[in-house]
Amino acid sequence: MQRDGEVAVLRLQGGKANAMDEAFLKGVLRLFDEVESSDARAVVVTGYGSFFSAGLALPVLVGLDRTGLTAFMALFDSVMRRVFSFPRPVVAAVNGHAIAGGCVLALQCDLRLIADAPIKIGLNEVQLGLGLPSVVIEPLRLQLPASSLVPIALEGTLLTPDEARRLGLVGEVVPAAELLPRAMARARSLARGTPLALAQIKRALRGPSLERIQEESKRQSEIWLDAWFSPMTQERIGNAVAQLTARG
Repeated sequence: MQRDGEVAVLRLQGGKANAMDEAFLKGVLRLFDEVESSDARAVVVTGYGSFFSAGLALPVLVGLDRTGLTAFMALFDSVMRRVFSFPRPVVAAVNGHAIAGGCVLALQCDLRLIADAPIKIGLNEVQLGLGLPSVVIEPLRLQLPASSLVPIALEGTLLTPDEARRLGLVGEVVPAAELLPRAMARARSLARGTPLALAQIKRALRGPSLERIQEESKRQSEIWLDAWFSPMTQERIGNAVAQLTARG
């Protein structure tokens, strides 16, 4: 964690493409714990290089049995809920590709700014044969226009920055060199209210969504796992892992 006055900057750097394995997710939890125990008034989350996060670390997960994958997805769920329910303003500075789980992480934030660069953002899970658990569905419902749900959730389109802005997935497209300063300025703006007032407003806005996540989490998780271990999805995941391995 780095500090710039009242803003904490969390730069995610957890391995190749910031793919989400257990260590990466536990690192996110640790960073948010550090922020909450500090006097920082707001948070900016960003990645490194050309990646915000490439999503779940498929080469690691593909070998897990149902019990192991259930435990991993419970960790993923808890991390996303931690960010979504964080009592202080959280801004995503999407510096690079934010694919699948990477896009999910950005969705948990209060605002999303993205670099004007040749990068993609989106939820392409459906193209792998995977569904979207409640920790993804509820932030989508809360933060995106209803008309954007088909291309983003059902079609799983990977979007350019301008396309993402038009659909409401991000709020601003910013020159890459200006992304972090602009995100920090927006975080400071969000932090103008008192901490108690901001926390109350966030709880009021997000509380119903968090309740639905809690109610649906186990059932939706089982459905997601059924899809993961289905023959068609296993074939698609296997192909995706082979492509990733071939790229080195």
